[in-house]
Amino acid sequence: MKPLRIGLFTDTFLPDQNGIVTSVCLLSDELRARGHHVEIVAPEFPDYLDDRPDVRRVSSIRYTFLPTYRLAWPTRKDFEQKYDIVHTHTPLTLGLAGARLARKWHVPHVATYHTHLSAYTHYVPGLSAVDRATRIVPRFIEQLYGKADAVITPTSGMLDVLGEAGITRPVVIPTSIDPRVLEAAPPIMNPWPEGKRRILTVGRLAREKRFDLVLDSLAELPDAHLVVLGEGPERTHLEMHAEKLGVLERVTFLGVRPWTEIGAYYRLAELFLFASDTETQGLVLQEAQLMGVPVVAVGARGTLSGVQNGYSGYLVAPNDVEALTKHAGELLGDPQLWAKISAQAREFGSRTTPAGVAEQVLDVYKQVLEARKQGGERAGGERAGDLGKFIPAFRRSNPVYDR
Repeated sequence: MKPLRIGLFTDTFLPDQNGIVTSVCLLSDELRARGHHVEIVAPEFPDYLDDRPDVRRVSSIRYTFLPTYRLAWPTRKDFEQKYDIVHTHTPLTLGLAGARLARKWHVPHVATYHTHLSAYTHYVPGLSAVDRATRIVPRFIEQLYGKADAVITPTSGMLDVLGEAGITRPVVIPTSIDPRVLEAAPPIMNPWPEGKRRILTVGRLAREKRFDLVLDSLAELPDAHLVVLGEGPERTHLEMHAEKLGVLERVTFLGVRPWTEIGAYYRLAELFLFASDTETQGLVLQEAQLMGVPVVAVGARGTLSGVQNGYSGYLVAPNDVEALTKHAGELLGDPQLWAKISAQAREFGSRTTPAGVAEQVLDVYKQVLEARKQGGERAGGERAGDLGKFIPAFRRSNPVYDR
């Protein structure tokens, strides 16, 4: 394939740290290593200086309902440069701008559906009620993603969501994790008290992530101490919940830590607990397993294929604190079981490499470019994602929840 000019459009980027940011950075790195010219188009953050050569910032404003985010405010002068491929990773202002530019320039638009949008409607006042009454979110998904030349989703767990919006054949490509960054993390001061079992959880402290259930489980594990990496609007509520449960002294909220340090926390942890039921993939689960940390998590949507139940960890039904606690206790109380699951978690987490993911994405690019040549504006008049090829990420090893 000849070198391409590729625009990766994302409404969330550094200094924010999340799964989409990780995905975009790794994809750009791999594409540039193959000789392609890549620009990551992202919101501008005041006082933040990029050390990456591939970032193009767009003026932005503070998003009132999610203070750590910036809402890009693109203008026509921001986009005078033409790309061969526009690849959008989010559905907000920059995602919409990318879709419009692809139509304007008559180039293919590839869209990755990273986020289960219906689970995030509470960040816009009144939108949850409107969505229940009008199904505005599925209609929005159909309008944005249904007009793309191809749609990528990280796991098969999101196929039903996209199917409801009329997108019947998306390409499933898992998001990769680069083990080199995690393994190279320098030593840190151990945040777990001596003599306590070391439980870790990581993520944005938001309602849909259900960290309250992790705290509920901790209350039933008296010998354990929980370290929480992440920041968000629910932190105060979670601290109050921990105090109510009587476990506040057994929880350490560390806030956001640099990506280069995260691996050190996984290296020290004995167990990873996760209760979100809205993940499209749950990259933190993959990170934990890659570092040999057994996972006990809620099995829903993306996490159903992100953890191999009974092999790399355990999956439980949503809201099932009893099952979370049971499996956590079994792993912490049985050294042989822990060692076995730890080794298997490391093997399972290493199955997807950044290089392999980039090759799958390039294959999608190649298909949509060829379809454009053969069929003009669209791929033979087919709907988004109908490339005639379905690439599975991980198959569900056991869809039945453990108790």
